[in-house]
Amino acid sequence: MLQLNPPIPMDTPKGKGYAHILIDYGPEFDLLWVIFLDESRECWTYRNSDVRIQPNISLGRPPTKAVPERTPQSANGSTNGHISSNGSHSASRVALS
Repeated sequence: MLQLNPPIPMDTPKGKGYAHILIDYGPEFDLLWVIFLDESRECWTYRNSDVRIQPNISLGRPPTKAVPERTPQSANGSTNGHISSNGSHSASRVALS
């Protein structure tokens, strides 16, 4: 687990946010990004394939197509953020008080 300092601005299926933590369970698993969303202030965990870094023209990253909205699911149909039997992950949300 790695705390990102500074946080990285990311595009997710649920909107823009900042990645604060990167979780790496090893070579058999996807990277997991813990992202706080700008609009809703929710905290979600996304697989590496579900997020994109936000555009930055100064750094040579022009705007591209947005990440499509979808409901992430693991192979066993679970959407609770746990690792399924085949090692895939699904997004999970942490409620903020």
